Amino acid sequence: MKYTLNLNGQSRTVDVPADTPMLWVLRDHLDLPGTKFGCGVGQCGACTIHLNGVPTRACMTPVSTVGRMKVTTIEGLAASATALHPLQQAWTELDVAQCGYCQAGQIMTAAALLKDNPKPTDDDIDGAMAGNLCRCATYQRIREGIKRAAVIAGTKEAAK
Repeated sequence: MKYTLNLNGQSRTVDVPADTPMLWVLRDHLDLPGTKFGCGVGQCGACTIHLNGVPTRACMTPVSTVGRMKVTTIEGLAASATALHPLQQAWTELDVAQCGYCQAGQIMTAAALLKDNPKPTDDDIDGAMAGNLCRCATYQRIREGIKRAAVIAGTKEAAK
């Protein structure tokens, strides 16, 4: 069946079975490999994307349920191809990633947190990020990256 998705600000059409998880639609049919397969049961967060700005596990979301929702992946998080999102900038500045496998999901979850709470406390960060696992245990660096991104975003907002 054909589905037209609002993906990273563009209309993209795929012809896949209705029960195909968004993870495989993105990776195998739309050549967007940033969304990672981790556990396949929605527990690790490596496959996190946004549906209408809400962090969602792509491995558990059939394409047929997406409809006209706005889908954002790690590839579409930045405002443009030449400017990093504040989280991506912070991750780079602080060398947050170790192996990096889970980091797209970490960043996508953190982006939703900062959108809703631009100045999160450590407890806010820990609560929002609790469902995202990191095999390398870079949780402290992830927390520092989120705090740094909040500063970067605040500075950019103040400059407007």
